Amino acid sequence: MPPLGSTMRVHQPYPGVLAFYDGRIDGARAYSDAPNWLDDGAYSLGVCSYAIVSGDEALVYDTSISLPHARIIRKTLEDLGASNIRVVLSHWHVDHVAGNEVFADCEIIANELTLQAMSANRDRLENDNPPIKPLIMPNSTFETELNLEVGDIDVELRHVDIHSHDGTMLILPQRKLMLAGDALEEPITYVAEPKRLEHHLRDLERMATWDIEKILPNHGAEEMIIAVGYGPELIAATRNYVTKLLRLRHEPELAKQELRTFVAEDFVAGVISYYAPYESVHARNVSVILKGFEEA
Repeated sequence: MPPLGSTMRVHQPYPGVLAFYDGRIDGARAYSDAPNWLDDGAYSLGVCSYAIVSGDEALVYDTSISLPHARIIRKTLEDLGASNIRVVLSHWHVDHVAGNEVFADCEIIANELTLQAMSANRDRLENDNPPIKPLIMPNSTFETELNLEVGDIDVELRHVDIHSHDGTMLILPQRKLMLAGDALEEPITYVAEPKRLEHHLRDLERMATWDIEKILPNHGAEEMIIAVGYGPELIAATRNYVTKLLRLRHEPELAKQELRTFVAEDFVAGVISYYAPYESVHARNVSVILKGFEEA
């Protein structure tokens, strides 16, 4: 296998916005032939971290999937002249915090719920495969919203309960651009908290009212990210998928539908694109939701 981070591609979808993309390489694995979160939960689907750069300041949005990846991100920013680097965590999941150690001397910002979730799951994260050890925690927290400046770029952080209860969206209001973490994933969301789907749906409806024109998710098609991202239609597509998942409670026969059929209208409309590895994501989503209904 190639060294970790060696297949990562660096793009600039907007002036002052860098995208660090890795994975979605047919037949390739990055860490191990054995099952593991890095290959099976991130690399195979494609994973992207971002950075906002202005003058000598940079703001990293998620620290990627390994220390080598994070080192490449930091070196890229320093080579561009950034000496004041801060980090924002989109949520607590392992593929978003794995590189935190590389930025341990920086301000690492997260909402309070992310700090709580990382603390509660420290043992799990530090003993996962691969392990995130030591797990570097956020050292600056906020609740609900936080406004920042990165050089001459205004940044807004907003909490959402989508995918994970502790999500943080990063918005550049002057550009009507949103970095969406895993709250929006293309083609479909990964259901991490099946008992909170109704909460996710309410916040998707709230998000749809925001003045956003372009979206950059952490998991999506590389060619779309390069081409300045997705439109707000991705919010509607995610809402459609979550709504249909909730129908499984009273329409269990929907569980027989493969991904292409389950969200056929959005595929046909071109709002989302089909990527075969998401068939297993969809099957897993359906399984955990049905299990949750049985236990309720």
